[in-house]
Amino acid sequence: MAQEKKVLLAVLAHPDDETFGTGGTLAFYAHQDVEVHLICATRGEVGDVDPEFMHGFNTVADVRVNELRCAAGVLGLSGIHFLDYRDSGMPGSPDNTHPQALAAAPIEEVAAKIAHYFYMLHPQVVITFDPIGGYRHPDHIAIHQATAYAFEAVQKNPAAFPDPEGLQPYIPQKLYFQTISHTLLKAGVFVLKLFGKDAHHFGRNKDIDIASIAEVSFPVHARINYSSVATQRDQASACHASQGGQQQSRGLMGLGRRLFGATETYMRSFPPPIPGQIEKDLFEGVH
Repeated sequence: MAQEKKVLLAVLAHPDDETFGTGGTLAFYAHQDVEVHLICATRGEVGDVDPEFMHGFNTVADVRVNELRCAAGVLGLSGIHFLDYRDSGMPGSPDNTHPQALAAAPIEEVAAKIAHYFYMLHPQVVITFDPIGGYRHPDHIAIHQATAYAFEAVQKNPAAFPDPEGLQPYIPQKLYFQTISHTLLKAGVFVLKLFGKDAHHFGRNKDIDIASIAEVSFPVHARINYSSVATQRDQASACHASQGGQQQSRGLMGLGRRLFGATETYMRSFPPPIPGQIEKDLFEGVH
């Protein structure tokens, strides 16, 4: 029997990931009456936040969760679910080895927590980061690996993860990895070099190697045109003011919008993609 309601589950790492990477897609489906849920593995505890954004808040996590709730309301999300791990920081930082860090957690443990939401929410479609986590953030890679592990495990054995609340097993039908346009990254490297910037040290803390990331190319199996909700996506981005969300339209994302329009791209992990096929709907073939 076909499931009556459509459910999309995004499994991501930090507050702002839902908007900066997949906001157009989440808003697009939420505004089509799809039930859209977000798993946020951490609360972004070690993100950089200027003092001006700390007024009225005790911790960085409080600021970022507040921004996430603002963005979720704009995007139209049905629910936010935290896994309660700690932000691991960028590669090589001491935060990587914190006892509660997502990057330090056993993959089986994280996967079991994700599977719980498969069983609870019944998503036909699951999305997460690509294998390098977009820009090699340890948490992005960790949540990608745990999501893929959980998805594959329940495909082989629906009861692979005994549920702590006794929920019955459920098998999602499709798994996608959100990708960053290879062409956009190459264009970004070109523009940075044109203005005398170091493409190996990009971003607020100069700790993102755009030049190296641009050398990695993942296939695109789905393109979601979110032009109908581009305004909502931009408003959600502005919610993440402490992370530069108000300037997103003028940065690399703004360049991407001008080059490619309002689209977000995905690699399909399961079921195996059909060569040459580019889907325009992540729910294509869902029953």
